[in-house]
Formats: sequence, C-alpha cells, structure tokens
Amino acid sequence: MTSCATPRVTSEERAGRRLDLVAAAAAALLVVAAAVVGTVIERANGSLHVNWPPLYASWSPHLGPGTPAAVVIAVLVIVHGPPLAARLPWRRLVVLGWAGSLAWTGALAMIDGWRTGIAGRLTTAYEYLTVIDRFDDLGPALRDFTHHILNNAPDHWPAHVAGHPPAAVLTFVGLDRIGLGGGGWAGLWCLIVGTSAVAAVLITVRALAGEPLARRAAPFLVLVPSAVWVGTSADGYFAAVAAWSLALLALAATRRTLPQLSLGGAPIPAAAALASGLLFGLTCYLSYGLTLIALIAAAVLWLTRTVRPLPLVAAGAAAVAVAFTVAGFSWWEGYLLLVERYYQGAAAVRPYAYWVWGNLACTVLIIGPATVAALRRALAAAPAAGRGLRPSAGPLRDPADRLVVLVLAALFALLVADLSGMSKAETERIWLPFAAWLPAACALLPATRRRAWLTAQAVLALLLNHLLHTGW
Repeated sequence: MTSCATPRVTSEERAGRRLDLVAAAAAALLVVAAAVVGTVIERANGSLHVNWPPLYASWSPHLGPGTPAAVVIAVLVIVHGPPLAARLPWRRLVVLGWAGSLAWTGALAMIDGWRTGIAGRLTTAYEYLTVIDRFDDLGPALRDFTHHILNNAPDHWPAHVAGHPPAAVLTFVGLDRIGLGGGGWAGLWCLIVGTSAVAAVLITVRALAGEPLARRAAPFLVLVPSAVWVGTSADGYFAAVAAWSLALLALAATRRTLPQLSLGGAPIPAAAALASGLLFGLTCYLSYGLTLIALIAAAVLWLTRTVRPLPLVAAGAAAVAVAFTVAGFSWWEGYLLLVERYYQGAAAVRPYAYWVWGNLACTVLIIGPATVAALRRALAAAPAAGRGLRPSAGPLRDPADRLVVLVLAALFALLVADLSGMSKAETERIWLPFAAWLPAACALLPATRRRAWLTAQAVLALLLNHLLHTGW
C-alpha cells in the first residue's frame, strides 16, 4: 500500500517558518510606524511633502478597468506559477516570466485607467515629455543642458529632467523622432521595457546560482508589489537597463551562452562583456544614483572569481561617457548641480531623521512580505556565505550561498543610497533598480509555503493600487 502521508516538518523548519512570520510582522510594524509618525510630522509642519507617508501618494479608494484582470492574473500566478516554473523549458520560462510581469504590471496600471494609469504619467509638469520640443537641435541642447538644472536658472528644467542625466529625456526624444511621440507610447515603452527586468534577473540568477533556484524565484519576480510603480514611472525602464547590464556581465563572467538572443548557442563572453559595459554606461547617464549598480557588479565578479570581462566592460562604459562628453554634457558638473538643485526644493526641509528609516518602510511596501521573509533567511545565511567569500576559500559551491551574496549586494547598494541622504522620499520608484533583485531571495522560502507567500504579495499590491493614487 502506498503511503499518502505528508512529509514531516522538522523542528528546525518550524522555527524557520515562525521567524519568517516574525520578520514579516516586524516589517509591517515598521510601515505602520512610518505612517503614524509621518502623518504626525506632516500635519504639524508639512515638512515631509507627501500626502500619505511614507509613500508619495494620496488616499483614493477606487476600482478600475484593470481590476478584474489584475485579480485573475494574481490567481493564475499563485495557482499555476510554481508548477509551471518547475517544468517549463528554460527559454519559455524566461519569456513567460517577462510576459507575466507585463500582464500583471499592465493590469495594475489599468486600475487607474488608460489616461491616468499609463498615457498621462509622463506628461505632467514634472516629467520628460513637457520639454521634447527643446531638443529639436540636439547639439546645442546637450551643450546647454547643465545651464538649466538649478531652480534659479533661466528656463530651468522640470524636476525629473533636471534630476537625471540627459539619456533619460533623450529616450523620449528618440521615441518622438521615430513617430512614437506622446504619453501613450512613452508609457508603453516604460511598461514593456521595465518588465523585461524579470527576464534579466532570471538569467543572472541561473548563471550565478543555478537553474533550480532561478525557477523557484520566477513566480515571485512576476507577482511583486513594485509593479505598481514599474508601470507608472521611467524608473522601471532604468531598472531594466541596469538589470540587463548585470545579466550580460554574469554571462560574460561565467562564459555562458545566450540562446535567448538567437545567437546559435555560440559562446559570446566578449560580446556580452562589451554590451554589459555599454548598458552600464547608459545606466549612469539615465540616473546619477545608479552608479551604485557597480556594487552589485562587483559581487558578480567576486562570485565568479574573475576580472576577465572588466576591460571590455570598461571600454563599453567609457564609450558612452565619451560620446556624451564630446556632445557637450559633463556628467560630473551635472551631478554637482543636481545636488544643489536637490536642496533648493523639498529636500531642504524633508527631515533626514525620518526618511532614513521611512525609506525602508517604502522598500517593505515595494518588495512585499514574502521578500522580507526571504531576506531574513538570506541574512541568517550570510555568515556562512561570507566565510566562503574569503580569497583562500575558492569559489562558493553552494548555489543558495551564491544567491545570498547576489541578493545582499543589492540590499547593500540600497542601504548606501539610503544613507546618502539623496533619496529622501519617493524611493518606492527611485529604488526600483535595486529592489528588482531582492525578490530573487524568495527561492529560499520553503516549497510548501510558496503559494501562501505569493498570495500575500498579490494582496499587498492590489490593496496599494486600489486604495491609493500613487504619484508620478
């Protein structure tokens, strides 16, 4: 007779599950504290400059045309995501992960409707599309770019244009030049490109930590609350560019093939390294703060115990920098002026003492309770993984330890950004390039609890999008 008894759960596993719940509960308390303290501060003196602390959002309970689709997609991923991720051929899984993320993110955006949720996001007074006509003559516009960063400069740039190097606005200028102008096309660009970060993270995790862990992480990379912001801001697009830079670096460092790009399965470490450098250079010219992606890149090279890709990576990044410099834009000058502009606005009064931990509450909301629980496991495993990182120890053999190092490198980059004081508020979108990597840690969660944790992720995202009107 065949036994149908469920596998026994050891006391160690039960303790781990309890600690997962404790971590998620502590994170929830952090969010509550940030909301309560933030509301008190905002009502007292208005120094936070947000309507619903710690998020840049307003209380606005509503339903929308995307509501039914979002609920159905959530249920499908919860029910079918884990088994599909386990058995699909790898290429199909990567494509389905991207498609699933696109569907989930698009449905969440459509809860606010086409105009509010997608087409109107990049057309507000703060955004890129308001200055497209000022780039009719590209050369003078780039040479003159830094002259319009400060608030007291003549005809100063809107907040988001001033707050980023010119590659950000040039993306939308380029779309306009090829006939894809307007908010609808710009919104779709950010939505489609931004959700490709899921594919990039999957490829990276597989290259560095093995296919089984990448498969386990796949449903969590799709059903993540940060999708609420990926589909509504250019920062999701920035996150994808950075993610593909790291994915190509991982492929170059491990000397893997990239059949997903239909290159016949031929080894392409040199091409991958050069492309990684070009994308890293582009990342730095999309957002000043994303130079911190270099910390995750360093972890990739440390895990693979090689610096072989570095010359080509450096060459690719330098090519981008040289192109912009020759065109007349100085990255360093732009950055220094941005710091000055930053403190000409709300940052001058936003209290660092609140935002240095309030930002972490924002992070909890974009990564979700499952990722918090998984990060608890990653931090618990960090000492063992750290001992394996010593030069004398050789490469880490345990795939889980390799995943821990990758995820904690992303968390470290996020914490550096937090301590810098250059991200006081609005980090639910600004930190998307770092947060994109954290749900990969969910591969460490026990298999028997994956659907429960996926449900928690979906419920949080649906509540955020239906109860709040998120800014940007």
